[in-house]
Amino acid sequence: MSTENMASTKIVKHPGRFSQTFIYLGKLFRMFLFQNDWKVLPMAAIISGLVAFVVGGNLYKTMEGTMTGAFALACVCIWNGFFNSIQVICRERPIVKREHRSGLHVSSYVAAHMIYQAFLCAAQAAITLFVCINLKVTIPGESLITRWPVVDIGITLFLVTYCADMLALLVSSIARTTTAAMTVMPFLLIVQLLFSGGFFNLPQQAMPLTNLTATKWGLTALCIQGDYNSLPMVSIWNSAVKLKNVEVEGEKPLLEVLSYIEENNRRDELLMMSAQQNQKPEYTFDKSLLIECWIWLAFWTIVYIVVAVVLLEFIDKDKR
Repeated sequence: MSTENMASTKIVKHPGRFSQTFIYLGKLFRMFLFQNDWKVLPMAAIISGLVAFVVGGNLYKTMEGTMTGAFALACVCIWNGFFNSIQVICRERPIVKREHRSGLHVSSYVAAHMIYQAFLCAAQAAITLFVCINLKVTIPGESLITRWPVVDIGITLFLVTYCADMLALLVSSIARTTTAAMTVMPFLLIVQLLFSGGFFNLPQQAMPLTNLTATKWGLTALCIQGDYNSLPMVSIWNSAVKLKNVEVEGEKPLLEVLSYIEENNRRDELLMMSAQQNQKPEYTFDKSLLIECWIWLAFWTIVYIVVAVVLLEFIDKDKR
């Protein structure tokens, strides 16, 4: 056999998994710069600003304000995560299929997306915190893990966003087209909102399903970090104030009671007594409870990644 024929029969050596990861990572960052993928960052700022403006005033000040604000922040993270990656794989599915047949390692491809999406999620969490702080949203004065409460909250926001991001990446690895992926996304978003485990009153038999959502663990973590159980509850007082002018047999008993309470500076005491009857053990300001929330978020993130890799390994057999 001639030298030319021997050269032509040499096996083409493809880059290893590590090299492929950084090749695709470079591609993703070029798309970030030159194909307007950076737009997710200003969108995160706008959404965070709207939420902080509407519900940020009572966050970490009252039980009700903390519940509403924490739920809203968790929803911001879910929204950001979903939009980051819901279309990234399905929009280039034919390319992935062709390159997989040519030697692409699916694990390297997914790893590149994981690193890139982690960058986006970290940036979005930082932007959310920056916007909230500049809009004078209260930040807890004490932390459980690090020395800085803002860092603890930033970790929670990142983990919720990243978990939602990897769920969307899984959907993108299944969906055939971007239209199909975008059709599924509202359903997933509704499930995340409804099964948050704290904001909506669910039937008892539905409560185990809340463990499957990132919203539940994000909401719980944010309430823990804000020391929810030490905050006053104002709903009963506000309701009573609205009814203070109601007359009963020509008298206004609620007005008299409220006036007596305020004149004797007993209002704060009453609010705390009301709060004591509505405390939730799962929101206790406890390090182990916060770590449990973070572990659950990390667990579901890993599950989504593993399933996405397994499904993409069979992309060659996809005849859709």
